[in-house]
Amino acid sequence: MSSRQVQSKQGPVDGQCLCGKVKVKVAQMALRVGVCHCQYCRTWTGGPLFTFDAGTEVKLDGACFISIFQSSDWAERGFCDHCGTHLFYRLKQNGQYFIPAGLLTLPDDPVFDHQIFIEQKPRWYCFANPTRELTGAEVFASFSSD
Repeated sequence: MSSRQVQSKQGPVDGQCLCGKVKVKVAQMALRVGVCHCQYCRTWTGGPLFTFDAGTEVKLDGACFISIFQSSDWAERGFCDHCGTHLFYRLKQNGQYFIPAGLLTLPDDPVFDHQIFIEQKPRWYCFANPTRELTGAEVFASFSSD
């Protein structure tokens, strides 16, 4: 993890899909980027999924352009049905959003600090950043302790 302190973003953070039909506003989030290496995320994105934990206070404008895929018993994925931009991964249990990192316009540099489902990461890529690494079992255990 970076030696600089990670600040929470106090004001709203905005973003939009490629075509601009869906607008996203996140009320508050930490400027920490995480990566998921699970098979579902890699299939969905063509590589690892880089996200911000955006909590539950996320506003999505352009609902008529949002399609939701029920990707598992515990989560769903949203995308713009006009341009295909990935909009969110959302936990069904508590409504917690994980927003793709490239979707948001950020004034500050985030810190890449964790990787999940590390046991599913293919051997053909790796990141130089030192990060916290969690297995799928550790991720599910952390969700059940919330």
